Amino acid sequence: MSVREIPMYIDGKPVPSNSQEWRDVVNPATQEVVARVPFCSAEEVDRAVASAKEAFKTWRKVPLGKRMRIMLKLQALVREHTPELAALITEEHGKTLPDAEGEVGRGLEVIEHACSITSLQLGELAENAGTEIDVYTLNQPLGVGAGITAFNFPIMLPCFMFPLAIATGNTFVLKPSEQDPSSTMRLVELAHEAGVPAGVLNVVHGGPDVANQIADHADIKALSFIGSSHVGSLLYDRAAKAGKRMQAMMGAKNHCVVMPDANRSQAINNLLGSAFGAAGQRCMANSVVVLVGEAKAWLDDIVDGARNMKVGPGTQRDADLGPLVSPAARDRVIRLIDAGEQEGAKLLVDGRGYEVSGYEHGNFVGPTVFADVTPEMTIYREEIFGPVLCVVSVDTLDEAIEFVNANPNGNGTSIFTNSGWVARRFESDIDVGQVGINVPIPVPVAYFSFTGSRGSKLGDLGPNGKQAIAFWTQTKTVTARWFEPENVSSGINSTISLS
Repeated sequence: MSVREIPMYIDGKPVPSNSQEWRDVVNPATQEVVARVPFCSAEEVDRAVASAKEAFKTWRKVPLGKRMRIMLKLQALVREHTPELAALITEEHGKTLPDAEGEVGRGLEVIEHACSITSLQLGELAENAGTEIDVYTLNQPLGVGAGITAFNFPIMLPCFMFPLAIATGNTFVLKPSEQDPSSTMRLVELAHEAGVPAGVLNVVHGGPDVANQIADHADIKALSFIGSSHVGSLLYDRAAKAGKRMQAMMGAKNHCVVMPDANRSQAINNLLGSAFGAAGQRCMANSVVVLVGEAKAWLDDIVDGARNMKVGPGTQRDADLGPLVSPAARDRVIRLIDAGEQEGAKLLVDGRGYEVSGYEHGNFVGPTVFADVTPEMTIYREEIFGPVLCVVSVDTLDEAIEFVNANPNGNGTSIFTNSGWVARRFESDIDVGQVGINVPIPVPVAYFSFTGSRGSKLGDLGPNGKQAIAFWTQTKTVTARWFEPENVSSGINSTISLS
């Protein structure tokens, strides 16, 4: 079987890289090498940025209606090619096909939102702010934007970035994860099929050197990043030093609070799905469940549910979770499970040593459940990014809120309850960007902004919704006053033609 080589995408076409450094892209269920991806040279990155910079001169002047029609065509193409995109995700990431199809759907929501650009990019007007003086704003594109995405959502995360960036008139350079780039590249091909002009959307590949070059590059005006807190913090500092605008959506330790008045079966099924879906490789995964009061008695049901979840390759549609993305990811999760056991957490379900018949070389870790977890333990302090659920018990809602707010991260949280008062109290007092009420993974629909607080986010503006429009545009305020021409009488002036 031939191994495809992933190209760059520059100036409207796929371009082979001349890099001497290449990495294998591996199917995590089989360890089969399915592709090779280059780590682009500095010259190749400069070439992509130069293409975007040149294209900006004309793209910024393209009418809003034409940009809208390109987005309309793109959403139709993505919808048509959902099975193909999902299969590529599953092949290189490992998540189940239903999960991958759901990811494409969430990315599609953002493209559909970008179809509303004709109303999203409107400015404001104050007539007669002073005597015969009008003040109005223009929301103009910045120039070249860039995006750096993580491996866990190779379609959704790029859609969090480039559709609104280019719909607002910017051009773009995207660096997808080197671990699973094929679905991203297919999405970029579809964007050009939809009518995105040459140079407007470019793709480069690589690791830290390429990411640092993007953060430092003087011709890139804004950078969107989704990934780890360590990398995001470093890139944010570099981008700020280079004078560019940046948003960094980073690490998480999400909590699911379960009240004793909640619908028991719904709460348990939902928290298990959110903890173990995609093998826990979601920044919005609920990796900690906080059982409040009498809900502590539900622990046995949680354990039984975890034991009954099916692990298998992503191509098995009835599998609840697939493999981790790489052997290194699997080894890290196992080390953290070891640490939890050594530090005194009670291991109730052990996913180590998990094997799937016919896929003995896959990066599988089964659902794992720890009880009696404390904030000092490594499994609580670190984002595991694997199918490991930490269970904490408290007596009251106040204790639960205090516990969640004491964590350094503030990406997402959820509460399960049948009390409107409890839900309102929780949403008011919790210091977390995204809150779910009887919803386990509260990623908002695309016309609301993806947010975050504390250690989970750097930058004032997040992806999607109104915040993304503000992020990808520069507000220009115009104060205008027009005088009647001195050499034209009022009678003649009233007949002046505007043709």
